[in-house]
Amino acid sequence: MRPLGIAAVVLVELIGIRSHPGPGLHGQGLGILVALVAFAVGVAGVTSTRRRTALAQFPFFAVLVLSSSALVALQPKGPAFLGAFVAVAAGAMRVPGRPGAAIVAVALVALPVAEVLGKDKSAFGALLQELGVIAFYLVARLAARLAEGQQQAERLVLELEQTRDAQARAAVLGERQRLAREMHDVLAHSLSGLALQLESARLRAASHDDPELVAALERAHQLARTGIEEARRAIGMLRDDELPGPERLPALVAEFERDSGIATSFSVAGEPHELGPDARLTLFRTAQEALTNVQKHASCDHVELCLVYEDGGTRLSVEDVGQLVPASNGAGYGLTGMRERAELLGGTLSAGATGAGFRVELWVPA
Repeated sequence: MRPLGIAAVVLVELIGIRSHPGPGLHGQGLGILVALVAFAVGVAGVTSTRRRTALAQFPFFAVLVLSSSALVALQPKGPAFLGAFVAVAAGAMRVPGRPGAAIVAVALVALPVAEVLGKDKSAFGALLQELGVIAFYLVARLAARLAEGQQQAERLVLELEQTRDAQARAAVLGERQRLAREMHDVLAHSLSGLALQLESARLRAASHDDPELVAALERAHQLARTGIEEARRAIGMLRDDELPGPERLPALVAEFERDSGIATSFSVAGEPHELGPDARLTLFRTAQEALTNVQKHASCDHVELCLVYEDGGTRLSVEDVGQLVPASNGAGYGLTGMRERAELLGGTLSAGATGAGFRVELWVPA
């Protein structure tokens, strides 16, 4: 309705200025000039007080109605009545309660009186003015009700979406807690039992004076203990505990060097910056998987692990040196999972043979 209101205001002003009789400085012309100026003041006041209280807006709506009524009396052939109709409609939508009802009451009295006291002195015209005021008021109230209904519907839709999101988060949390319980009850207990059995076997082997068997059992026992620790970390992750990140890479390298007997170096370059939880975990898991693959498949002199903080992201490379291996696309399941993690973050993971070994390189954006 706003474009119609603007059009009506412009029409009242333009035709009011150009109509006969027109505005002047004496007599009836002076009355028309004052009414047109008051009408403009009312329009400006209604526009500038849009977000203020109903009592602050009421005087300007009253000025609009009264100035329009004066123009109806002085220029009976003009469109001045439209200004009063627009004032009634806008007041019905913007000014609730008694001030809004007062605007309608002023229009119901002022317009018919202006029609009867004006040049035409038409009772039928006065009746039409009454009906016009009532019609514009009812249409405006209907529009206001429709707008309120639409706003309420939008709020309900937003609340429904928020409720669904909360339910989805609760379902995910419940499933993660269930998986954490299953891992604790099954995997962690099984690994604990395996560690106890290996320790018992190591003690028995020590009594038979077999150093190689003892060393093998010690390594197996250490791997079992590592598996228990990893299972606990995984359970903690499922329960939203702190995720492992780059700060744990030195300990991971030291543990790998101790268990595998392979010399391993770790270096950091660039200015460290904060990483998101997913990026932290991806860096750690990629280093862990790459070192596990080295221990399983490679026979190398040493391993070089390098973490580089770049302006646009973070780069991690793990390279074993001293073992010539055939070309490979790094399509193992472990590396496939790491590649999927990287792609979810918008990063990349490459793996393949080098001139002197095998290299895995991960890049994640900042």
